[in-house]
Amino acid sequence: MADYPYPSSEGRSANMRANRRTDTKPELALRHALHRLGYRYRKDFRLDLDSGRRVRPDIVFTARKVAVFVDGCFWHACPEHGSKPKANEWYWSPKLVKNVERDRMNDAALVLAGWTVVRLWEHVPVDEAITTVVMALAASREPGQPPEPDAGQPPEPEARQAPPDALLN
Repeated sequence: MADYPYPSSEGRSANMRANRRTDTKPELALRHALHRLGYRYRKDFRLDLDSGRRVRPDIVFTARKVAVFVDGCFWHACPEHGSKPKANEWYWSPKLVKNVERDRMNDAALVLAGWTVVRLWEHVPVDEAITTVVMALAASREPGQPPEPDAGQPPEPEARQAPPDALLN
């Protein structure tokens, strides 16, 4: 059996157990803001690529083939806010490097499969994250498709056609 690090304290163990894989605060804030703007998406949707690779973006726009990841600063080694653990460094350093390598491999596999990949750090302000995602969606729109909803405005409902009898009255 492989070596596994012993926790430095019970408090640290509780802290690590509390880390979530999905529905983090930055991810929820972005999803809620996109939804308020009228965008619809899938969350934590598994993509089985033709290459055999499986990828689970945080937010997926399947029709537009846009995959959005909201990366945590610690887990994905943010150059600005990522921290290097001092306890059990022999375990954490290779693990964090593997996380970054996996991210790059997933990005490459998605791009080869025709997807647009958007990676955002958890510390990016929500309005900046929304702008980035909306720009990626606009760029992925094929010619002839209807325009995206206006920022801040939900999409307009389709006009209902009156029955022919109502037009005569």
